[in-house]
Amino acid sequence: MNRLLEVIVLDGRDAEQAQLGGADRVELVAEMALDGLTPADAVIREVLAATDLPVRVMLRKSGSFLAADLPGLRARANELLALGAREFVLGFLTADGRVDEPATRALVRELDGANWTFHRAVDHARDVRVAYAAAARLGCDTILTAGHADGVTEGAPALEQLALHEEPPVLMAGGGLRAHQVARLREAGVHAFHIGSGARPLGWQEPVDAAAVRRWAELVHG
Repeated sequence: MNRLLEVIVLDGRDAEQAQLGGADRVELVAEMALDGLTPADAVIREVLAATDLPVRVMLRKSGSFLAADLPGLRARANELLALGAREFVLGFLTADGRVDEPATRALVRELDGANWTFHRAVDHARDVRVAYAAAARLGCDTILTAGHADGVTEGAPALEQLALHEEPPVLMAGGGLRAHQVARLREAGVHAFHIGSGARPLGWQEPVDAAAVRRWAELVHG
């Protein structure tokens, strides 16, 4: 399986630097303090114009993992398609910590067959492995997970177990991922990796750094 490095971007400059550094795909979000929300229309247009890479746009309206406003989410999905978005990131939980399969399916129906990632909502479920299996039934081509709500350091054993049985969708490791963890996860069978702060050595207040992305790309692809 081909290896993949995905980088979180917040604007067009980030996207340019991610591509320059050798990223394979970018995830476009806003409000990282809330684990990523859908960005403004102007930012989406800017990023789509700034890079030739696949751009996965977050489809999420609040810091909760609940699909509290499903009609609003469905309307927003159609607005994103009209803006030119062709790939997405989404996924929701029920109040009791299970994957909200009906809400997620309803939203996916609006996406006109687009590729999409079930995001780290699975890490906040009552059982990550059960949530992962449920997410895999929903038609996504990627599941982004750290294996644990507290990140990859805590979740690495779960990621290794998930990788043992990997079939489509692709297991993408991300959420506090550290460079020294890549080799171990690769050996376990993880082929896709997702970074945010790792591409910003000076912190989230600074843009993506192409040199940092290049170091990650060498770890992932080397």
